[in-house]
Amino acid sequence: MDSPKTGLTGNQLKAIALCSMTLDHLICVIFPNYPTDLWILLCHALGRIAAPIFWFMVAEGYHHTHNLRKYLLRLFVFALVGHFAYNFAFGIPFVPFRTSVFNQTSVIWPLFIGVIALWVRDREGLKTWQKTVIVFVLAALAFPGDWSSPAVIVILAFGRNRGNFKKQMLSMLLWIGVYAAVYIIFINPVYGLLQMCVALAIPLLGSYNGQRGSFKGMKYFFYIYYPVHLVACGIIRILVHGNIGVMIGG
Repeated sequence: MDSPKTGLTGNQLKAIALCSMTLDHLICVIFPNYPTDLWILLCHALGRIAAPIFWFMVAEGYHHTHNLRKYLLRLFVFALVGHFAYNFAFGIPFVPFRTSVFNQTSVIWPLFIGVIALWVRDREGLKTWQKTVIVFVLAALAFPGDWSSPAVIVILAFGRNRGNFKKQMLSMLLWIGVYAAVYIIFINPVYGLLQMCVALAIPLLGSYNGQRGSFKGMKYFFYIYYPVHLVACGIIRILVHGNIGVMIGG
């Protein structure tokens, strides 16, 4: 009988991501408008751990899934539900682009687009230039989502460089560096630099042991927890501040 592998399972990584994400979102709705108190910045820095884990695990999910169509459908429905929950949480209009081009929908939309990009990459009937054009269009479609177009490119890089952890992480830092630069120029310099705290996720991802974990219902728990915690954040936002937007996009 094989002994269990050391390191973190996929379920454990997802649990860490949920905690990180929840902390970040709660701080956003309670202390809006980009405050620079050190402890708040620290909370947001810890909140940057979540997205890289989501990107990494969705690339792993694409590799392991036995039914890509069902996987994509599940992500699409999740993105649709997540849109309304996310926008309610932060006071962003449900109809996109009424207030901004940034943060118009949740991080689940780029996850869904990222899996399509991985599928396009693996299509043998497409030429390289065709794949490049399609991926460019897909990245553009993800632009209004949380973490925007770079999220799709990072997911694609995670899938393409699977088995080469160093390349995966360098690609992530490169593309999030681009995202951070845009954030610095157009939104907020301090919070733009803060996006580079995605690097905090690297040791955690490096300890991934390739196993899902014993709890088979984790993916369904995540699908339920994500919108529920956002609705709770939206209620807190309204109770504390009234029905106002608390981040760019609102």
